[in-house]
Amino acid sequence: MVSGHLSVKKGYYYCVLSYNDELGKRKTKWISTGLPEKGNKKKAEALLVEERRKFKPPSEIRDSDVQFADFMKEQWLPSVKGNIELTTYSSYQGMLNSRIYPYFHELGVSLADLKPKHIQDFYTMQSKRVKPATVKHYNAIIHEALEWAVKLELILFNPADRVTLPRNRQYIPEYYTAEELQSLFECIKGDEMELLIRMVCFYGLRKSEVLGLKWSAINFDEDTFVIRHVVTKARVDGKKIIVRKDRPKRKASYRTMPLVDAFKQDLLEMKRKQTENRKLCGNSYYKEDEEYVFVDTMGYLFDPERVSRHFKAILKKNGLKEIRFHDTRHSAGSALCQSGVNMKEIQEWLGHSDFSTTANIYSHLRSDTKISTAASMMASLGMENEKTASEDTVKSET
Repeated sequence: MVSGHLSVKKGYYYCVLSYNDELGKRKTKWISTGLPEKGNKKKAEALLVEERRKFKPPSEIRDSDVQFADFMKEQWLPSVKGNIELTTYSSYQGMLNSRIYPYFHELGVSLADLKPKHIQDFYTMQSKRVKPATVKHYNAIIHEALEWAVKLELILFNPADRVTLPRNRQYIPEYYTAEELQSLFECIKGDEMELLIRMVCFYGLRKSEVLGLKWSAINFDEDTFVIRHVVTKARVDGKKIIVRKDRPKRKASYRTMPLVDAFKQDLLEMKRKQTENRKLCGNSYYKEDEEYVFVDTMGYLFDPERVSRHFKAILKKNGLKEIRFHDTRHSAGSALCQSGVNMKEIQEWLGHSDFSTTANIYSHLRSDTKISTAASMMASLGMENEKTASEDTVKSET
């Protein structure tokens, strides 16, 4: 039975009941007896006993009682939409809808009851089908959502802080050798995307960077061009859209590149053809994208997905080794590395924000540094003298 006492307010008796809610917080409930104070104390006391006997604390529906899956999809995701890039939102939404929401919705665990083990089991399951880096992407948004829940005081701690993430495996990219790149260049002669593919292979541009290249970013007088615009495609709320941005995602991606003569002449010719197409097509020419370099004959910007499909079709048609479009970027990095260009210069050329990214991807290709290291070890251990003595012995025997 809950505790309680009588109180008088404006000349009438009230039963005041005191109880703890589901969170342990002390609460009170006032119940009017309808009895005037004068001459009704015993009746009021009898009513108080009855109210205490039959009273049951209300079972409140708290925000933390919501299913964790619903919390992420219906509360957290909409809350961050206005504060992040549209492409980032698209990535969050894609991972949530495809894997995170279905798993935790079927599990049926509430936000309040979510334990580290629930999250760990999800990561263990996903590790069987995807790379550790993808699992870490899942963790990033789960952790962020739960951190938001902590800030709102819906939960006391972030259970994602107590899980173990899979260790990254060394990433060794697929790439084309110089000979394979030359074969590719032969196969794409005359193709509508020939210049685009050649520039990506030479400069190591990301697909978003080459598609975002604008005529205003090219200085034909000083033979330079600047990477400062990007074009991507994102699925937002079930609809695919082209996203044009006038700044790259990372500061390091903003860089000035030398415009070598081979590409300069091809770009000037492309500019001339686009001017000609605008005149020929008249009002049918799409003028909204005319500031971009890589558009089709009607002026429409090349679709990012179409570029990837077209590239794959070229490789298949000509029997070339199958690689992703993004691997043309790795082909450029690999060529630079094997040509002896130092890692810092490769980092700046490719626009990596972190030197370790460049080193982790391409250091395995630097056989020259391993040879010099081996020579240093031989010298420090006196093994060079052993080699010389061995050679002298062989010579004397012959």
